[in-house]
Amino acid sequence: MSQSAPVKLQPFLARALHAPSLTQQESYDAFSIIMNGEADDAQVAALLAILASRGPTVEEVVGAARVMREHVTPVPVADEIRTRLIDTCGTGGAPKTFNVSTAAAFVAAGAGARVAKHGNRSRTGRGSAEVLERLGVNVNATPPMQARCLEEAGVCFSFAIHHHPAIKHAMPARRALGFPTIFNLLGPLTNPAGARRQLIGVYAPHLTELLARALLELGSDRAMVVHGAGGLDELSISGPNRISECRDGMVNCRMEASSKSGVQAGPIEAIAATDLDAAAAIVTRVLDGEPGPPCEMVILNAAAALVVADLAIDMSEGVARARESIDSGAARLALNSLIATSSRA
Repeated sequence: MSQSAPVKLQPFLARALHAPSLTQQESYDAFSIIMNGEADDAQVAALLAILASRGPTVEEVVGAARVMREHVTPVPVADEIRTRLIDTCGTGGAPKTFNVSTAAAFVAAGAGARVAKHGNRSRTGRGSAEVLERLGVNVNATPPMQARCLEEAGVCFSFAIHHHPAIKHAMPARRALGFPTIFNLLGPLTNPAGARRQLIGVYAPHLTELLARALLELGSDRAMVVHGAGGLDELSISGPNRISECRDGMVNCRMEASSKSGVQAGPIEAIAATDLDAAAAIVTRVLDGEPGPPCEMVILNAAAALVVADLAIDMSEGVARARESIDSGAARLALNSLIATSSRA
């Protein structure tokens, strides 16, 4: 960081504080300064806090996401695979259950989808990276190894810390703040394999439309951004879910009951995991076909992933295909294949 670095972000701080929002170009310029390591921690924290206090706009999210995409370390995926590639990723910052989106990735892969699962460690110690590592997946697979996993297993894991080195410049400020910031929204928008079809869970209902509109502007082919009953950053079986769907150049927002899709309702308490071992065990039991609320949660979210992948016409068909993926053993086979392929030199 140069001696004059603090000055570079000052105009954007003043603008963010006094104007309704930054323009997309201003956001791009401000986050370029941050991700190039040209801002000091205090100013980074100030900008993140200002945006969090009033809520970032679509233009601010898109501008920052463009910077993050420029700095990503990519997975070398063939174009014919990328066109149908999907991601199941959440923002975090919501009540912790078990790793629903991770389990849903294997169910979707077992049903024929190609899934580039983007994820990270968690403050709880049981994020997607920790759970997959406990299950035997090599979470530190290189980008070429991840591409091989996509081809051979139908699923890969892209560990965020290896693909977003520029974020290190914002980490001290993020840790000091201790609450979700715009960076929680940017990760799901920056899939290292370039997935243009996504199921994204968010920690607040108003963020579903915001992220869906950001995805539309960023060139997404199809996406569902969801917030579940009980405050979950995934579709919930405990009540109605808010869904903002990006499709055919438009964003459609709706509330939808999980029971409408053919899954059984259940309380949030029934899908809680107390620690890493419990979380990994629940994922294993679901993929092995054990019935109950955790399985219903995974089926519901896998169904949405299959709809986004255009492998199911609607949620009801997605639920049926997700159940078949588990019952046939294809979902568990997808996990086993990822474990083997990711660990092969």
